[in-house]
Amino acid sequence: MGLAFVPVYIKFLGMEAYGLIGIFAILQAWLTLLDLGMTPALAREMARFTAGAHNAESIRDLLRSLEIIGIGIASAIIFGVHASAHWLASAWLKAEHLPIGVVTHALAAMGVVTGLRFIENIYTSSVAGLQRQVLQNVVTSVMATARALGAVAVLAWISSTIEAFFIWQCVISLVTIPLLAALVYGKLPRATRAARFSLPALRNVWRFAAGMLAITALSLLLTQVDKILLSRLLSLQDFGYYALAGMLANTLFILAAPVNGAFYPRFTELATREDRAALRRVYHQAAQLITVTVGSAAVVSMVFGDRLLMLWSANPVLTQHVAPLLGIITGGTLLNALMGIPYEMQLAHGWTSLTIRVNVVAVSLLIPAIFWVAPHYGAIGAAWVWVTLNACYLLFVIYYMHLRILKEDKWRWYGSDLAIPMLAAFAAAYVCRLIMPGNLGRFGEFVALLGGATTVFVSASLAAPIVRHQVSQLIRSKLALMFEES
Repeated sequence: MGLAFVPVYIKFLGMEAYGLIGIFAILQAWLTLLDLGMTPALAREMARFTAGAHNAESIRDLLRSLEIIGIGIASAIIFGVHASAHWLASAWLKAEHLPIGVVTHALAAMGVVTGLRFIENIYTSSVAGLQRQVLQNVVTSVMATARALGAVAVLAWISSTIEAFFIWQCVISLVTIPLLAALVYGKLPRATRAARFSLPALRNVWRFAAGMLAITALSLLLTQVDKILLSRLLSLQDFGYYALAGMLANTLFILAAPVNGAFYPRFTELATREDRAALRRVYHQAAQLITVTVGSAAVVSMVFGDRLLMLWSANPVLTQHVAPLLGIITGGTLLNALMGIPYEMQLAHGWTSLTIRVNVVAVSLLIPAIFWVAPHYGAIGAAWVWVTLNACYLLFVIYYMHLRILKEDKWRWYGSDLAIPMLAAFAAAYVCRLIMPGNLGRFGEFVALLGGATTVFVSASLAAPIVRHQVSQLIRSKLALMFEES
Protein backbone atom coordinates (compact mmCIF):
# COMPACT_ATOMS: atom_id res chain seq x y z
CA MET A 1 0.00 0.00 0.00
CA GLY A 2 2.80 2.38 0.84
CA LEU A 3 4.44 1.68 -2.51
CA ALA A 4 1.25 1.96 -4.55
CA PHE A 5 0.49 5.51 -3.45
CA VAL A 6 3.97 7.05 -3.57
CA PRO A 7 3.22 8.83 -6.90
CA VAL A 8 0.09 10.26 -5.27
CA TYR A 9 2.09 11.49 -2.27
CA ILE A 10 4.62 13.13 -4.59
CA LYS A 11 1.80 14.73 -6.60
CA PHE A 12 0.22 16.32 -3.52
CA LEU A 13 3.36 17.07 -1.50
CA GLY A 14 6.11 17.59 -4.06
CA MET A 15 9.51 15.90 -4.26
CA GLU A 16 11.05 18.03 -1.53
CA ALA A 17 8.35 17.14 1.00
CA TYR A 18 8.67 13.50 -0.03
CA GLY A 19 12.33 13.82 0.94
CA LEU A 20 11.10 14.36 4.50
CA ILE A 21 9.40 10.96 4.33
CA GLY A 22 12.84 9.59 3.45
CA ILE A 23 14.22 11.35 6.53
CA PHE A 24 11.43 9.71 8.55
CA ALA A 25 12.63 6.28 7.41
CA ILE A 26 16.17 7.12 8.59
CA LEU A 27 14.85 8.40 11.92
CA GLN A 28 12.88 5.21 12.51
CA ALA A 29 15.88 3.06 11.64
CA TRP A 30 18.28 4.83 14.01
CA LEU A 31 15.89 5.05 16.92
CA THR A 32 15.55 1.27 16.90
CA LEU A 33 18.86 1.37 18.76
CA LEU A 34 16.86 2.46 21.79
CA ASP A 35 15.03 -0.86 21.52
CA LEU A 36 18.09 -2.30 23.32
CA GLY A 37 17.52 -5.65 21.61
CA MET A 38 14.25 -6.13 23.50
CA THR A 39 11.82 -6.98 20.71
CA PRO A 40 13.95 -9.68 19.02
CA ALA A 41 14.64 -11.15 22.46
CA LEU A 42 10.92 -11.09 23.21
CA ALA A 43 10.09 -12.80 19.90
CA ARG A 44 12.63 -15.52 20.67
CA GLU A 45 11.27 -16.09 24.16
CA MET A 46 7.70 -16.26 22.85
CA ALA A 47 8.87 -18.94 20.40
CA ARG A 48 10.63 -20.78 23.24
CA PHE A 49 7.39 -20.52 25.22
CA THR A 50 5.66 -22.50 22.46
CA ALA A 51 8.32 -25.20 22.97
CA GLY A 52 7.69 -25.31 26.74
CA ALA A 53 10.58 -23.14 27.98
CA HIS A 54 8.26 -20.73 29.87
CA ASN A 55 5.11 -20.95 31.93
CA ALA A 56 2.21 -18.48 31.77
CA GLU A 57 3.51 -16.36 34.66
CA SER A 58 7.10 -16.01 33.44
CA ILE A 59 6.20 -15.07 29.85
CA ARG A 60 3.62 -12.53 31.03
CA ASP A 61 6.14 -11.01 33.44
CA LEU A 62 8.66 -10.65 30.64
CA LEU A 63 6.09 -9.00 28.39
CA ARG A 64 4.98 -6.59 31.13
CA SER A 65 8.59 -5.69 31.95
CA LEU A 66 9.33 -4.84 28.33
CA GLU A 67 6.06 -2.90 28.02
CA ILE A 68 7.05 -0.63 30.92
CA ILE A 69 10.55 -0.08 29.54
CA GLY A 70 9.16 0.46 26.05
CA ILE A 71 6.73 3.17 27.15
CA GLY A 72 9.58 5.02 28.86
CA ILE A 73 11.78 4.79 25.77
CA ALA A 74 8.95 5.89 23.46
CA SER A 75 8.36 8.95 25.64
CA ALA A 76 12.07 9.80 25.46
CA ILE A 77 11.99 9.46 21.65
CA ILE A 78 9.04 11.83 21.32
CA PHE A 79 10.58 14.44 23.64
CA GLY A 80 14.06 14.18 22.10
CA VAL A 81 12.91 14.57 18.50
CA HIS A 82 10.63 17.46 19.43
CA ALA A 83 13.48 19.26 21.21
CA SER A 84 15.88 18.88 18.27
CA ALA A 85 13.39 19.44 15.42
CA HIS A 86 14.19 23.13 14.85
CA TRP A 87 17.94 22.53 14.77
CA LEU A 88 17.58 19.66 12.31
CA ALA A 89 15.31 21.75 10.08
CA SER A 90 17.58 24.80 10.03
CA ALA A 91 21.11 23.44 10.40
CA TRP A 92 21.12 19.97 8.83
CA LEU A 93 18.55 19.65 6.07
CA LYS A 94 18.77 21.67 2.87
CA ALA A 95 15.17 22.64 2.15
CA GLU A 96 14.94 25.03 -0.79
CA HIS A 97 11.19 25.60 -1.01
CA LEU A 98 9.61 24.37 2.22
CA PRO A 99 9.57 26.93 5.09
CA ILE A 100 11.66 26.07 8.15
CA GLY A 101 8.53 26.07 10.30
CA VAL A 102 6.86 23.43 8.13
CA VAL A 103 9.94 21.20 8.26
CA THR A 104 10.17 21.68 12.04
CA HIS A 105 6.54 20.69 12.58
CA ALA A 106 6.93 17.67 10.30
CA LEU A 107 10.00 16.49 12.22
CA ALA A 108 8.19 16.85 15.55
CA ALA A 109 5.28 14.77 14.22
CA MET A 110 7.77 12.17 12.98
CA GLY A 111 9.01 11.79 16.55
CA VAL A 112 5.50 11.03 17.80
CA VAL A 113 4.89 8.44 15.07
CA THR A 114 8.27 6.82 15.73
CA GLY A 115 7.59 6.57 19.46
CA LEU A 116 4.19 4.99 18.88
CA ARG A 117 5.55 2.48 16.35
CA PHE A 118 8.24 1.60 18.88
CA ILE A 119 5.47 0.35 21.18
CA GLU A 120 3.71 -1.37 18.26
CA ASN A 121 6.84 -3.44 17.64
CA ILE A 122 6.65 -4.99 21.11
CA TYR A 123 3.28 -6.54 20.33
CA THR A 124 4.07 -7.36 16.70
CA SER A 125 7.16 -9.31 17.82
CA SER A 126 5.08 -11.13 20.42
CA VAL A 127 2.46 -12.26 17.90
CA ALA A 128 5.18 -13.42 15.49
CA GLY A 129 7.02 -15.31 18.24
CA LEU A 130 3.80 -17.11 19.14
CA GLN A 131 3.72 -18.32 15.50
CA ARG A 132 0.41 -16.56 14.81
CA GLN A 133 1.63 -15.11 11.52
CA VAL A 134 -1.72 -15.28 9.74
CA LEU A 135 -3.35 -13.23 12.47
CA GLN A 136 -0.40 -10.83 12.53
CA ASN A 137 -0.56 -10.35 8.76
CA VAL A 138 -4.30 -9.73 8.76
CA VAL A 139 -3.89 -6.92 11.28
CA THR A 140 -0.81 -5.54 9.53
CA SER A 141 -2.52 -5.56 6.14
CA VAL A 142 -5.65 -3.84 7.41
CA MET A 143 -3.71 -1.14 9.21
CA ALA A 144 -1.31 -0.62 6.29
CA THR A 145 -4.33 -0.10 4.04
CA ALA A 146 -5.76 2.40 6.50
CA ARG A 147 -2.42 4.24 6.67
CA ALA A 148 -2.08 4.53 2.91
CA LEU A 149 -5.67 5.12 1.77
CA GLY A 150 -6.35 7.37 4.72
CA ALA A 151 -3.27 9.45 3.96
CA VAL A 152 -4.45 9.91 0.37
CA ALA A 153 -7.88 10.99 1.60
CA VAL A 154 -6.36 13.46 4.07
CA LEU A 155 -4.06 14.95 1.43
CA ALA A 156 -6.85 15.16 -1.17
CA TRP A 157 -9.74 16.46 0.91
CA ILE A 158 -8.42 17.92 4.17
CA SER A 159 -4.90 19.31 3.87
CA SER A 160 -2.21 18.59 1.27
CA THR A 161 0.64 19.23 3.70
CA ILE A 162 3.41 17.05 5.08
CA GLU A 163 2.22 17.83 8.64
CA ALA A 164 -1.22 16.37 7.86
CA PHE A 165 0.43 13.24 6.43
CA PHE A 166 2.28 12.54 9.70
CA ILE A 167 -0.68 13.42 11.91
CA TRP A 168 -2.67 10.72 10.12
CA GLN A 169 0.13 8.22 10.78
CA CYS A 170 -0.15 9.10 14.49
CA VAL A 171 -3.88 8.41 14.46
CA ILE A 172 -3.43 4.95 12.92
CA SER A 173 -0.73 4.01 15.45
CA LEU A 174 -3.00 5.05 18.33
CA VAL A 175 -5.59 2.58 17.00
CA THR A 176 -3.10 -0.19 16.24
CA ILE A 177 -1.41 -0.36 19.66
CA PRO A 178 -4.45 -1.37 21.78
CA LEU A 179 -5.61 -3.77 19.04
CA LEU A 180 -2.27 -5.62 18.98
CA ALA A 181 -2.05 -5.62 22.79
CA ALA A 182 -5.47 -7.25 23.04
CA LEU A 183 -4.46 -9.92 20.49
CA VAL A 184 -1.25 -10.79 22.34
CA TYR A 185 -2.84 -11.12 25.75
CA GLY A 186 -5.74 -13.02 24.23
CA LYS A 187 -3.35 -15.65 22.83
CA LEU A 188 -1.39 -16.12 26.06
CA PRO A 189 -2.74 -18.62 28.59
CA ARG A 190 -4.28 -17.31 31.81
CA ALA A 191 -1.89 -16.94 34.74
CA THR A 192 -2.51 -17.51 38.43
CA ARG A 193 -1.58 -13.87 39.20
CA ALA A 194 -1.33 -10.51 37.47
CA ALA A 195 1.72 -9.79 35.33
CA ARG A 196 4.38 -7.57 36.96
CA PHE A 197 7.73 -5.94 36.29
CA SER A 198 10.43 -8.56 36.87
CA LEU A 199 14.18 -8.01 37.00
CA PRO A 200 14.86 -11.79 36.93
CA ALA A 201 12.87 -12.05 33.68
CA LEU A 202 15.02 -9.31 32.16
CA ARG A 203 18.24 -10.88 33.41
CA ASN A 204 17.35 -14.14 31.69
CA VAL A 205 17.31 -12.44 28.27
CA TRP A 206 19.90 -9.70 28.71
CA ARG A 207 22.77 -11.53 27.03
CA PHE A 208 20.81 -12.26 23.84
CA ALA A 209 19.29 -8.75 23.91
CA ALA A 210 22.75 -7.20 24.29
CA GLY A 211 23.98 -9.17 21.30
CA MET A 212 20.97 -8.03 19.27
CA LEU A 213 21.60 -4.42 20.32
CA ALA A 214 25.18 -4.63 19.07
CA ILE A 215 24.05 -6.22 15.81
CA THR A 216 21.38 -3.55 15.35
CA ALA A 217 23.81 -0.70 16.01
CA LEU A 218 26.40 -2.04 13.59
CA SER A 219 23.80 -2.92 10.96
CA LEU A 220 22.43 0.60 11.10
CA LEU A 221 25.90 2.02 10.57
CA LEU A 222 26.30 -0.27 7.57
CA THR A 223 22.91 0.51 6.01
CA GLN A 224 22.30 4.13 6.99
CA VAL A 225 25.66 5.92 6.78
CA ASP A 226 25.16 6.60 3.09
CA LYS A 227 21.73 8.12 3.70
CA ILE A 228 22.91 10.30 6.56
CA LEU A 229 25.82 11.69 4.55
CA LEU A 230 23.75 12.16 1.42
CA SER A 231 21.00 13.94 3.36
CA ARG A 232 23.68 16.49 4.24
CA LEU A 233 25.54 16.58 0.91
CA LEU A 234 22.57 16.58 -1.49
CA SER A 235 19.67 18.96 -1.83
CA LEU A 236 16.46 17.70 -0.24
CA GLN A 237 15.03 17.12 -3.73
CA ASP A 238 17.98 15.04 -4.91
CA PHE A 239 17.97 13.15 -1.65
CA GLY A 240 14.30 12.48 -2.29
CA TYR A 241 15.23 10.67 -5.54
CA TYR A 242 17.81 8.57 -3.68
CA ALA A 243 15.36 7.84 -0.86
CA LEU A 244 12.70 6.81 -3.37
CA ALA A 245 15.08 4.37 -5.08
CA GLY A 246 16.00 2.95 -1.68
CA MET A 247 12.36 2.64 -0.69
CA LEU A 248 11.50 0.79 -3.90
CA ALA A 249 14.46 -1.57 -3.41
CA ASN A 250 13.44 -2.15 0.20
CA THR A 251 10.12 -3.60 -0.97
CA LEU A 252 12.15 -6.80 -1.29
CA PHE A 253 12.18 -6.88 2.50
CA ILE A 254 8.37 -6.73 2.43
CA LEU A 255 8.49 -10.05 0.57
CA ALA A 256 11.21 -11.48 2.81
CA ALA A 257 9.73 -10.41 6.14
CA PRO A 258 6.79 -12.86 6.26
CA VAL A 259 9.05 -15.76 5.30
CA ASN A 260 11.67 -14.82 7.89
CA GLY A 261 8.97 -14.13 10.45
CA ALA A 262 7.28 -17.47 9.88
CA PHE A 263 10.43 -19.61 9.93
CA TYR A 264 12.44 -17.93 12.72
CA PRO A 265 10.19 -19.12 15.58
CA ARG A 266 10.05 -22.54 13.91
CA PHE A 267 13.88 -22.63 13.78
CA THR A 268 13.98 -21.65 17.46
CA GLU A 269 11.48 -24.33 18.43
CA LEU A 270 13.35 -27.07 16.55
CA ALA A 271 16.75 -25.92 17.84
CA THR A 272 15.38 -25.96 21.41
CA ARG A 273 14.16 -29.54 20.85
CA GLU A 274 17.42 -30.46 19.05
CA ASP A 275 15.50 -31.94 16.12
CA ARG A 276 18.33 -31.68 13.60
CA ALA A 277 16.66 -33.55 10.72
CA ALA A 278 13.58 -31.33 10.79
CA LEU A 279 15.76 -28.23 11.19
CA ARG A 280 17.75 -29.04 8.04
CA ARG A 281 14.61 -29.71 6.04
CA VAL A 282 12.90 -26.49 7.11
CA TYR A 283 16.09 -24.46 6.60
CA HIS A 284 16.38 -25.37 2.92
CA GLN A 285 12.67 -24.95 2.39
CA ALA A 286 12.85 -21.41 3.76
CA ALA A 287 16.02 -20.54 1.82
CA GLN A 288 14.55 -21.64 -1.51
CA LEU A 289 11.29 -19.84 -0.81
CA ILE A 290 13.22 -16.60 -0.20
CA THR A 291 15.24 -17.07 -3.39
CA VAL A 292 12.16 -17.71 -5.51
CA THR A 293 10.00 -14.89 -4.14
CA VAL A 294 12.53 -12.17 -3.36
CA GLY A 295 14.95 -13.17 -6.11
CA SER A 296 12.28 -13.09 -8.81
CA ALA A 297 11.05 -9.66 -7.72
CA ALA A 298 14.61 -8.30 -7.60
CA VAL A 299 15.46 -9.64 -11.06
CA VAL A 300 12.33 -8.05 -12.53
CA SER A 301 13.20 -4.73 -10.87
CA MET A 302 16.80 -4.82 -12.08
CA VAL A 303 16.08 -5.87 -15.67
CA PHE A 304 12.84 -3.94 -16.25
CA GLY A 305 13.40 -1.10 -13.78
CA ASP A 306 13.07 1.80 -16.23
CA ARG A 307 9.86 0.42 -17.76
CA LEU A 308 8.37 -0.37 -14.36
CA LEU A 309 9.08 3.14 -13.09
CA MET A 310 7.55 4.74 -16.16
CA LEU A 311 4.44 2.55 -15.93
CA TRP A 312 4.13 3.19 -12.19
CA SER A 313 4.76 6.94 -12.08
CA ALA A 314 4.02 8.15 -15.65
CA ASN A 315 6.77 10.67 -14.88
CA PRO A 316 9.75 10.72 -17.31
CA VAL A 317 11.81 13.05 -15.08
CA LEU A 318 11.32 10.82 -12.05
CA THR A 319 12.17 7.74 -14.09
CA GLN A 320 15.33 9.34 -15.45
CA HIS A 321 16.64 10.19 -11.98
CA VAL A 322 15.57 7.05 -10.12
CA ALA A 323 16.04 4.16 -12.60
CA PRO A 324 19.89 4.07 -12.55
CA LEU A 325 19.91 4.08 -8.75
CA LEU A 326 17.14 1.51 -8.50
CA GLY A 327 18.98 -1.22 -10.39
CA ILE A 328 22.14 -0.90 -8.30
CA ILE A 329 20.48 -0.57 -4.89
CA THR A 330 18.13 -3.47 -5.69
CA GLY A 331 21.14 -5.69 -6.40
CA GLY A 332 22.66 -4.96 -3.00
CA THR A 333 19.31 -5.34 -1.25
CA LEU A 334 18.75 -8.71 -2.93
CA LEU A 335 22.08 -10.00 -1.62
CA ASN A 336 21.17 -8.75 1.84
CA ALA A 337 17.72 -10.38 1.75
CA LEU A 338 19.14 -13.73 0.64
CA MET A 339 21.21 -13.85 3.83
CA GLY A 340 18.11 -13.47 5.98
CA ILE A 341 17.41 -17.18 6.51
CA PRO A 342 21.03 -18.05 7.55
CA TYR A 343 20.91 -15.07 9.90
CA GLU A 344 17.65 -16.28 11.46
CA MET A 345 19.28 -19.68 11.93
CA GLN A 346 22.12 -18.05 13.88
CA LEU A 347 19.64 -16.24 16.13
CA ALA A 348 17.65 -19.44 16.67
CA HIS A 349 20.84 -20.95 18.14
CA GLY A 350 21.46 -17.81 20.22
CA TRP A 351 24.64 -17.09 18.22
CA THR A 352 25.04 -13.32 17.84
CA SER A 353 28.83 -12.98 18.11
CA LEU A 354 29.57 -13.84 14.46
CA THR A 355 27.45 -11.02 13.10
CA ILE A 356 28.87 -8.60 15.68
CA ARG A 357 32.51 -9.37 14.81
CA VAL A 358 31.92 -9.21 11.08
CA ASN A 359 29.99 -5.96 11.31
CA VAL A 360 32.74 -4.32 13.37
CA VAL A 361 35.21 -5.05 10.59
CA ALA A 362 32.75 -3.94 7.91
CA VAL A 363 31.99 -0.64 9.65
CA SER A 364 35.69 0.13 10.02
CA LEU A 365 36.03 -0.23 6.24
CA LEU A 366 32.67 1.15 5.12
CA ILE A 367 32.64 4.55 6.80
CA PRO A 368 35.96 5.68 5.25
CA ALA A 369 34.75 4.32 1.89
CA ILE A 370 31.52 6.35 2.09
CA PHE A 371 33.43 9.48 3.10
CA TRP A 372 35.58 9.05 -0.01
CA VAL A 373 32.96 7.85 -2.48
CA ALA A 374 30.03 10.17 -1.67
CA PRO A 375 31.77 13.51 -2.44
CA HIS A 376 33.34 12.15 -5.64
CA TYR A 377 30.60 9.93 -7.09
CA GLY A 378 27.48 10.95 -5.17
CA ALA A 379 24.50 8.65 -4.91
CA ILE A 380 25.67 6.18 -7.58
CA GLY A 381 28.97 5.62 -5.77
CA ALA A 382 27.21 5.07 -2.45
CA ALA A 383 24.90 2.53 -4.12
CA TRP A 384 27.86 0.52 -5.43
CA VAL A 385 29.40 0.46 -1.94
CA TRP A 386 26.14 -1.15 -0.73
CA VAL A 387 26.43 -3.85 -3.40
CA THR A 388 30.10 -4.56 -2.61
CA LEU A 389 29.43 -4.85 1.10
CA ASN A 390 26.65 -7.42 0.70
CA ALA A 391 28.56 -9.43 -1.90
CA CYS A 392 31.40 -9.87 0.59
CA TYR A 393 28.95 -10.92 3.29
CA LEU A 394 27.36 -13.50 1.01
CA LEU A 395 30.66 -15.02 -0.07
CA PHE A 396 32.53 -15.11 3.24
CA VAL A 397 30.23 -14.76 6.25
CA ILE A 398 27.66 -17.38 5.24
CA TYR A 399 30.50 -19.76 4.38
CA TYR A 400 31.92 -19.34 7.88
CA MET A 401 28.49 -19.75 9.49
CA HIS A 402 28.11 -23.17 7.92
CA LEU A 403 31.37 -24.29 9.50
CA ARG A 404 29.51 -24.30 12.82
CA ILE A 405 25.81 -24.68 12.03
CA LEU A 406 24.55 -27.27 9.49
CA LYS A 407 28.08 -28.02 8.27
CA GLU A 408 27.03 -30.49 5.61
CA ASP A 409 24.53 -28.03 4.07
CA LYS A 410 26.89 -25.24 2.98
CA TRP A 411 27.24 -26.06 -0.72
CA ARG A 412 23.60 -27.04 -0.97
CA TRP A 413 22.66 -23.53 0.22
CA TYR A 414 24.99 -21.85 -2.29
CA GLY A 415 23.94 -24.17 -5.10
CA SER A 416 20.38 -25.48 -5.21
CA ASP A 417 19.02 -22.94 -2.70
CA LEU A 418 20.60 -19.85 -4.25
CA ALA A 419 22.61 -19.99 -7.47
CA ILE A 420 20.48 -22.27 -9.66
CA PRO A 421 17.12 -20.49 -9.11
CA MET A 422 18.78 -17.06 -9.52
CA LEU A 423 20.46 -18.03 -12.79
CA ALA A 424 17.15 -19.32 -14.13
CA ALA A 425 15.41 -16.08 -13.13
CA PHE A 426 18.04 -13.85 -14.79
CA ALA A 427 18.04 -15.94 -17.97
CA ALA A 428 14.26 -15.74 -18.27
CA ALA A 429 14.25 -11.98 -17.57
CA TYR A 430 16.83 -11.14 -20.23
CA VAL A 431 15.08 -13.28 -22.84
CA CYS A 432 11.80 -11.50 -22.08
CA ARG A 433 13.51 -8.10 -22.27
CA LEU A 434 14.97 -8.92 -25.68
CA ILE A 435 11.67 -9.99 -27.21
CA MET A 436 9.46 -7.38 -25.49
CA PRO A 437 8.45 -4.64 -27.96
CA GLY A 438 8.31 -0.95 -27.09
CA ASN A 439 5.54 1.66 -27.47
CA LEU A 440 2.84 -0.69 -26.23
CA GLY A 441 0.75 1.91 -24.47
CA ARG A 442 0.04 1.81 -20.75
CA PHE A 443 -2.22 -1.22 -20.71
CA GLY A 444 -0.03 -3.14 -23.17
CA GLU A 445 3.06 -2.32 -21.11
CA PHE A 446 1.33 -3.59 -17.99
CA VAL A 447 0.38 -6.87 -19.68
CA ALA A 448 3.89 -7.32 -21.11
CA LEU A 449 5.59 -6.66 -17.77
CA LEU A 450 3.15 -8.92 -15.96
CA GLY A 451 3.92 -11.68 -18.45
CA GLY A 452 7.65 -11.15 -18.02
CA ALA A 453 7.40 -11.17 -14.23
CA THR A 454 5.32 -14.37 -14.31
CA THR A 455 7.86 -16.04 -16.59
CA VAL A 456 10.70 -15.10 -14.24
CA PHE A 457 8.82 -16.37 -11.19
CA VAL A 458 7.87 -19.68 -12.83
CA SER A 459 11.46 -20.20 -14.06
CA ALA A 460 12.88 -19.65 -10.58
CA SER A 461 10.26 -21.92 -9.02
CA LEU A 462 11.00 -24.76 -11.43
CA ALA A 463 14.74 -24.41 -10.76
CA ALA A 464 14.33 -24.66 -6.96
CA PRO A 465 13.89 -28.38 -6.15
CA ILE A 466 11.93 -28.08 -2.88
CA VAL A 467 9.62 -25.38 -4.22
CA ARG A 468 9.10 -27.35 -7.44
CA HIS A 469 8.24 -30.48 -5.45
CA GLN A 470 5.80 -28.64 -3.19
CA VAL A 471 4.09 -26.93 -6.11
CA SER A 472 3.74 -30.23 -7.97
CA GLN A 473 2.29 -31.87 -4.86
CA LEU A 474 -0.19 -29.01 -4.47
CA ILE A 475 -1.28 -29.27 -8.11
CA ARG A 476 -1.68 -33.06 -7.89
CA SER A 477 -3.75 -32.79 -4.71
CA LYS A 478 -6.00 -30.15 -6.26
CA LEU A 479 -6.48 -32.21 -9.40
CA ALA A 480 -7.23 -35.32 -7.35
CA LEU A 481 -9.79 -33.38 -5.32
CA MET A 482 -11.43 -32.06 -8.51
CA PHE A 483 -11.71 -35.59 -9.96
CA GLU A 484 -13.18 -36.93 -6.72
CA GLU A 485 -15.81 -34.18 -6.66
CA SER A 486 -16.68 -34.77 -10.32
